[in-house]
Amino acid sequence: MNTGPSASPTNPLRRRLLGGAALAFAAGPMGAIGSALAAPASVRAAPASAGKPVWGPLRQIDAGVLRVSYAQMGPDDGPPVLLLHGWPYDIHTYAEVAPLLAAKGYRVIVPYLRGYGSTTFLSADTPRNGQQAALATDAIALLDALHIDKAIFAGCDWGARTADIMAALWPQRCQGLVSVSGYLIGSQQANQAPLSPKAELQWWYQFYFATERGRLGYEKNRSEFSRLIWQLASPQWRFDDATFLRSAAAFDNPNHVAVVIHNYRWRLGLAEGEKRFDEMEARLARMPDIGVATITLEGDANGAPHPPSSAYASKFTGKYAHRLIGGGIGHNLPQEAPAAFAQAVVDVAAF
Repeated sequence: MNTGPSASPTNPLRRRLLGGAALAFAAGPMGAIGSALAAPASVRAAPASAGKPVWGPLRQIDAGVLRVSYAQMGPDDGPPVLLLHGWPYDIHTYAEVAPLLAAKGYRVIVPYLRGYGSTTFLSADTPRNGQQAALATDAIALLDALHIDKAIFAGCDWGARTADIMAALWPQRCQGLVSVSGYLIGSQQANQAPLSPKAELQWWYQFYFATERGRLGYEKNRSEFSRLIWQLASPQWRFDDATFLRSAAAFDNPNHVAVVIHNYRWRLGLAEGEKRFDEMEARLARMPDIGVATITLEGDANGAPHPPSSAYASKFTGKYAHRLIGGGIGHNLPQEAPAAFAQAVVDVAAF
């Protein structure tokens, strides 16, 4: 799961972001864990396609330090769109988005991130690093390997943060940006500032992962743990077993636990990143503006902590729009509201 940057006494933007996230958390479903697990029976069912094959055979390509496994739909000469998933999700976040975009002539590319599905490291010596700069570098390396100069970047959760970073640091590669929950670039420095007790509660899984008990618990119970996150983050989404298990298979990747645990420990400064990313992380710690055309999205029933759009709108200095998607839409917005997400991609391309 993803949230906005943590608060810093010297940065008003960070305070606004986390202050808004804390308010959303206190008022939202995730503030009461028990009620999140008892969602009303009248809410939406999972997509009808759940459990059915979605993609053709997955493709693989060596890109940077990875052999990336990815799905592709649409014509090879269509405008490229890179769709990035988060945790604990997988490429099926876009199971209904991708066909909608392909039908409009887009070349849709949906990769498994490092540690997910059939994406593997090329070398046993490469650190199983989950820091934000590593994920963004992976995505740029994939574009390079596919000989794509410019694409629309769109993402949710970890994928939204990755897309934000790519748009901020490689704007020449970005045709447009669609980001669920807005501006998610963070830093270790910002994460050192404590929050209110209610706001800290939202990070329970991160604190759990900071312990050896948490690492062992996630290793042992990763499917059950991930299902709980799905329920908390999208309390009105009644996904069925087939929908969840289709994605949970991606967590069997042998590097999955190491990447996830490192991601959250790195955020708190409990794990080191790679030296090669130090300069990039220094740039990200300054919270760079994003100047490309952008549409941010939020679900009206997002159970994960998230700031109001007013807290981050000023970070998007190009043409910009924010859309609140109604109907009980939670954190996994592209899978819960695929038509709205796909329309945002089409619209940002026309900005």
